[in-house]
Order: sequence, then C-alpha cells, then structure tokens
Amino acid sequence: MRPVLFPAAMADLFEMQTRYPDARLMAGGTDLLVHLRKAAPDARALICLERVAELKTIQAQSGEIVVGATAPLAVVARHPLIERHCRLLARAAATVGGPAIRNMATLGGNICTASPAGDTLPALYLLGARIDLATHRARRSVPIEAFISGPGRTVLAPGELLTAIRIPAADAFVIQHFEKVGRRNAMAIAVASLAALIRLDGDGRVAEARLAWGSVGPCVVRCTAAEHRLVGEPLTAAALCAAGEPVRQSVRPIDDIRATADYRRSLAANLLLRIGTP
Repeated sequence: MRPVLFPAAMADLFEMQTRYPDARLMAGGTDLLVHLRKAAPDARALICLERVAELKTIQAQSGEIVVGATAPLAVVARHPLIERHCRLLARAAATVGGPAIRNMATLGGNICTASPAGDTLPALYLLGARIDLATHRARRSVPIEAFISGPGRTVLAPGELLTAIRIPAADAFVIQHFEKVGRRNAMAIAVASLAALIRLDGDGRVAEARLAWGSVGPCVVRCTAAEHRLVGEPLTAAALCAAGEPVRQSVRPIDDIRATADYRRSLAANLLLRIGTP
C-alpha cells in the first residue's frame, strides 16, 4: 500500500523525504493524480504539501513579490500584491482551467510541469522570476529560464523541491497584457499564448517592450527582434504588424491535434495586434 504523508512544517517535510527518498511530492495534484491513474501501480510514498503553511504565503520583500510554491492559482489571480505589482501574472493565472482547477492547481505545480503550453510561464519569463529550491541540506535560486530545460523537464535535483517564486515588481510597465487562444472559449489548452510588458515614455512611445509566447516552441519563446522594433514607436497597429514579421521566424511550433505549425506561426504574430493602450 502507498504511504500518504501530510507534513505540517518544512522540518517534517525534509524528515519524510529522508525516510522516503523516492517519494513523490503533491501540491494541488491536478497533473500528478492524472498521471498516477494512468501509470502502473507502485508503492512509492506520496508527500502532500497542502498543510505546510510556509509554502502558501504571498508577501512583499525588498522590491519583490515572493509567492509560495503551493499558493493556489485562484489566490494568485486575485491577490492584491500581485495585482498591484505584477498584474501580468494575475492575468495569466486567471486563464488556467476553470474555477475548480484554479482552486487546486498551484503556481509551483504549473512551473514544475514545464509544459510548453503552461499559462503562467510566459508571464514569469518576462517578469524576471527566480525559482527558490531547497533540500534539507542546501538552498539555491535560479532564473526561471534556467530552471525549465525542455518540455516536461526541469533542473530539480533528487530530493530538491521548489519552495517559492521571487518576482521583481513591474510597476513601471503600464501595459501588462496576457492572452491565449484555444480550441474553445474556456478551460482550453493554449494553441498559442502571448505575454507582453510595455513601458511607455512621456510622449506615449514605447520605451521598453518585453514579449514572450507559449505553446509555439519547446519552451517559452522570446523575440528580441520584435521587441526592438517597437522601441521608439507609438503603439499603433502598423507598429505591431511590423513587430510581427520577425515573430514568424522566431517561433518553433509543431503540428498536433490542436493546430498546425503554420497556424500557430501566424497566430503568434497576430496576437500582437491584441495589445491595447493603457
């Protein structure tokens, strides 16, 4: 029979990991439980993180918003600190699944799944998020783009867990836009998604642009050529169309049951036209 454990504090968690070195960690379980139902039965322990309060906190620290790994996406989507200082993440979190899924699924889980279609990932890349990792012996912090090494792959070491996500405040970006396109209007896996951070100068021209796409490559795709084309320009349809030209060359989509690569390539460029003025 599989042991199911419920640590109440980080010390308990690390002790359980020492006792059960091959244990699986479960936060919301929205991905893991599906996997376990499909996989061959095994007796590996399951360590459930829901009672570790330290992993659920959201707080401001030295110009950053620090989000505990097991903070549910529903909480992330409406938390006042996130809405005030990095609302791009709130917008992205609000698109994951439906209300029931968002109440269970966690920000750390969405990151560790490392899906090319992960809704929060483009936003976190643009926001410069860092990932805090810990074992019972050591702690380290890595940029999110270094944490995710490919589809479904991360640099998590054996016995290591994601404890928090550190996000620099993005107050200077007056435009924080997230949009995804799926095959239905709600609870859809993204065919393509776009996250955008735009900072304007005093004349209303683009002073800085950060653009990232999901579901159009093995990992999140940044297109610096498109970003550079927008700098110094007013945020018009013509400027956004021009920025879309290098996007078609930068993305690396595939054909799958949701869409063709050609459709995704065109969609990635056209999503820029949805970016509005503040």
